[in-house]
Amino acid sequence: MIMSSHPGKTHLPPPLDLSLWSKLPAVLMTLGGVLCVAGAGFSLVEFGFSWLLAFMFYLSLALGALFLVLVHHLTDAGWSVGIRRFCEHLASLLFPWLAVLFLPVLLLSPKIYHWLTLPASDELIRARWPVFTCAGFVVVSALFFGVWWLLTSRLRYWSLRQDVTGDALCTRKLRFHSGWGIVAFAATLTGASVFWMQSVQYQSFSAMYGVYFFSNCAWIALATVYVIAALLQRQRVLSDLLSENYFYFIGVLFFAFTVFSAYTEFAQYFVVWNANMPEETFWYLIRENRAWWCLSLILIFGKFFVPFFVMLPVQAKSNLKIMIPICLWAWLMQFGDLAFNILPALPGWHFPLKLLWLPLGCLMFMGGFLGWVFVNKFKSHPPYPQKDPRLLEALGFHHLDCEEVSGAAPTNGGQR
Repeated sequence: MIMSSHPGKTHLPPPLDLSLWSKLPAVLMTLGGVLCVAGAGFSLVEFGFSWLLAFMFYLSLALGALFLVLVHHLTDAGWSVGIRRFCEHLASLLFPWLAVLFLPVLLLSPKIYHWLTLPASDELIRARWPVFTCAGFVVVSALFFGVWWLLTSRLRYWSLRQDVTGDALCTRKLRFHSGWGIVAFAATLTGASVFWMQSVQYQSFSAMYGVYFFSNCAWIALATVYVIAALLQRQRVLSDLLSENYFYFIGVLFFAFTVFSAYTEFAQYFVVWNANMPEETFWYLIRENRAWWCLSLILIFGKFFVPFFVMLPVQAKSNLKIMIPICLWAWLMQFGDLAFNILPALPGWHFPLKLLWLPLGCLMFMGGFLGWVFVNKFKSHPPYPQKDPRLLEALGFHHLDCEEVSGAAPTNGGQR
């Protein structure tokens, strides 16, 4: 016998009218495209750095969504069934869409990565040969996207096949690919963060950099998942699956990665400061000048203290009026944090407001394009896994044991 015990069902406000919002991707692509073309004509170097910044922003979001999918299968979680499908859509943006958006970075790589134009006699370049060569840059980048394509395509294939057949083989395959995938995910995420972002200043190195980037990927993905889940619940798309508990669980993870992200960034700074070696401290010395110092203070308070204290009360994590602004604030802080890592490598760039239109233009164009792709993917398939073995649990049903059916007192804490 199956009984419903879905907690946290609340009365939902009327659905939103999103008819005008359907044009938003086209508007963003148009406005962003104009700014991108103007920026490329203004300076290819500044356009290249701005494009890389926007690319890393959306890459971090897609990688974070892939991590959530992998964790879902590896832990056999029931609560995350409702968010699994759109997390799969976000993760599938890695290939081919983000691979296509990487092409301008590839074409402008000699203007972005100074080490591509340096002679092989440089000691740091020679120590990283053959990776730090033009051929090495292409091959390693292709390897990252190849691994992401294989992983996301297999997860997506077996997930959609599960909707049709409901075969246990699909579940086993999803767990198998998640098993090797979590290792490949860790390796490629670390490599991409070092190879594409940290190497804009190739003299710097840090054992914490990959962990730092991973924490930010999960952090921004959880913020995005919270917003999408709230919207889909409001529109009655996932209202049967998404209870108040769902938002509490996502909020707890978001809160945890807020702390973890702050820890990784502080740990990296503390190790460099404590060692006090010129070949390491130069990275932070550059960022203690002019507007970068102001941005660093904004990130310290805006990325950690503000969300930490706002989300500290238990009730706040499931309060949409509190959490939605915090999630949107997280997008802004993630953009600022990536800018803090990438743009100081551009000679003469001190983050003047008059030049912010170029990174924002790149961000708008990619956001419009990837948003259009995501919406089409979401419309083309069921909004949640139809035959996931944990679907009944996600819907709030549970099986009654023999004692409960016979009228005896339940021994497992179940509801009668």
